Amino acid sequence: MKIVFITGLSFFMSLLSLLNIKPAQPKETAIPLCHAPATDGEGNDMSAMAADPAFQRLHEAPLPFTYVGAGEMIKFSTPDGQSANGFLLKSKKNSNKWLLVYQEWWGLNENIKQQSETFYNDLKDVNVLAVDMYDGKVATEPSEAGKLMQGANKDRLASIMKGAIEYAGPKAEFASVGWCFGGMLSLQSAMLEGKKAKGCVMYYGRPEQDVEKLKTLDTDVLGIFGSQDKGITPESVKTFEENMAKAGEKVTVKMYDAGHGFANPSNPVFNKEAAADAYKLALTYLKDKLKA
Repeated sequence: MKIVFITGLSFFMSLLSLLNIKPAQPKETAIPLCHAPATDGEGNDMSAMAADPAFQRLHEAPLPFTYVGAGEMIKFSTPDGQSANGFLLKSKKNSNKWLLVYQEWWGLNENIKQQSETFYNDLKDVNVLAVDMYDGKVATEPSEAGKLMQGANKDRLASIMKGAIEYAGPKAEFASVGWCFGGMLSLQSAMLEGKKAKGCVMYYGRPEQDVEKLKTLDTDVLGIFGSQDKGITPESVKTFEENMAKAGEKVTVKMYDAGHGFANPSNPVFNKEAAADAYKLALTYLKDKLKA
């Protein structure tokens, strides 16, 4: 009986081979890494992290807030033939100085608009543009934000950043700032800005670890991180510093005794003193780089 079964199985597999039919393979379940511009070889990818419930728990839902202030929503063209959105606070005087503001994983919400105005008021003659990286989508819960960040397409993200850079005009000079997801984007933006880049501030965002890509930077970087961050760990920050050195680039790292999201007032680990000091540090850096 065994011989008959084995013979039959052998005949069946041979027949599949002749007909060029491959047996069905089990599907692999994987977290999409679509939005991350690079991986660091250690699995430290913001998209993968976004799907991790432990990482989601590092972000409490932001408190309800309605922004009332200056600025306006605008649209600009993107290289992929689409359009994108941004929140613009235009300098009262004609200026080629621009600060690009990159959202947390929640999206371009009211808090980001408020933070953009804070920078706008404290800088002199600088256009501030908060870039909408989710095409109008805004999350209010961690699980929802995780899905938005996971689903962000890296080509679309790059196209939105390029569109914002082109919108500012050929004579524009840039600095960028962002938090968490936006911290990663701030660094990527600086690389896309080329010689127009004058400064880059990244708050606890996933660092680029590809030395060849880091070599394309035309500005130094100010990195603001937390020593208690379980998402963007001190170890990954140390690796970033080493890779920046290998690339011949300059990075200044300020490590606070705080957790992930410590500069966000709606986060349970909000550290008022550290947040105030970090803002002062970032503002001083931006004033120097933009001559503002």
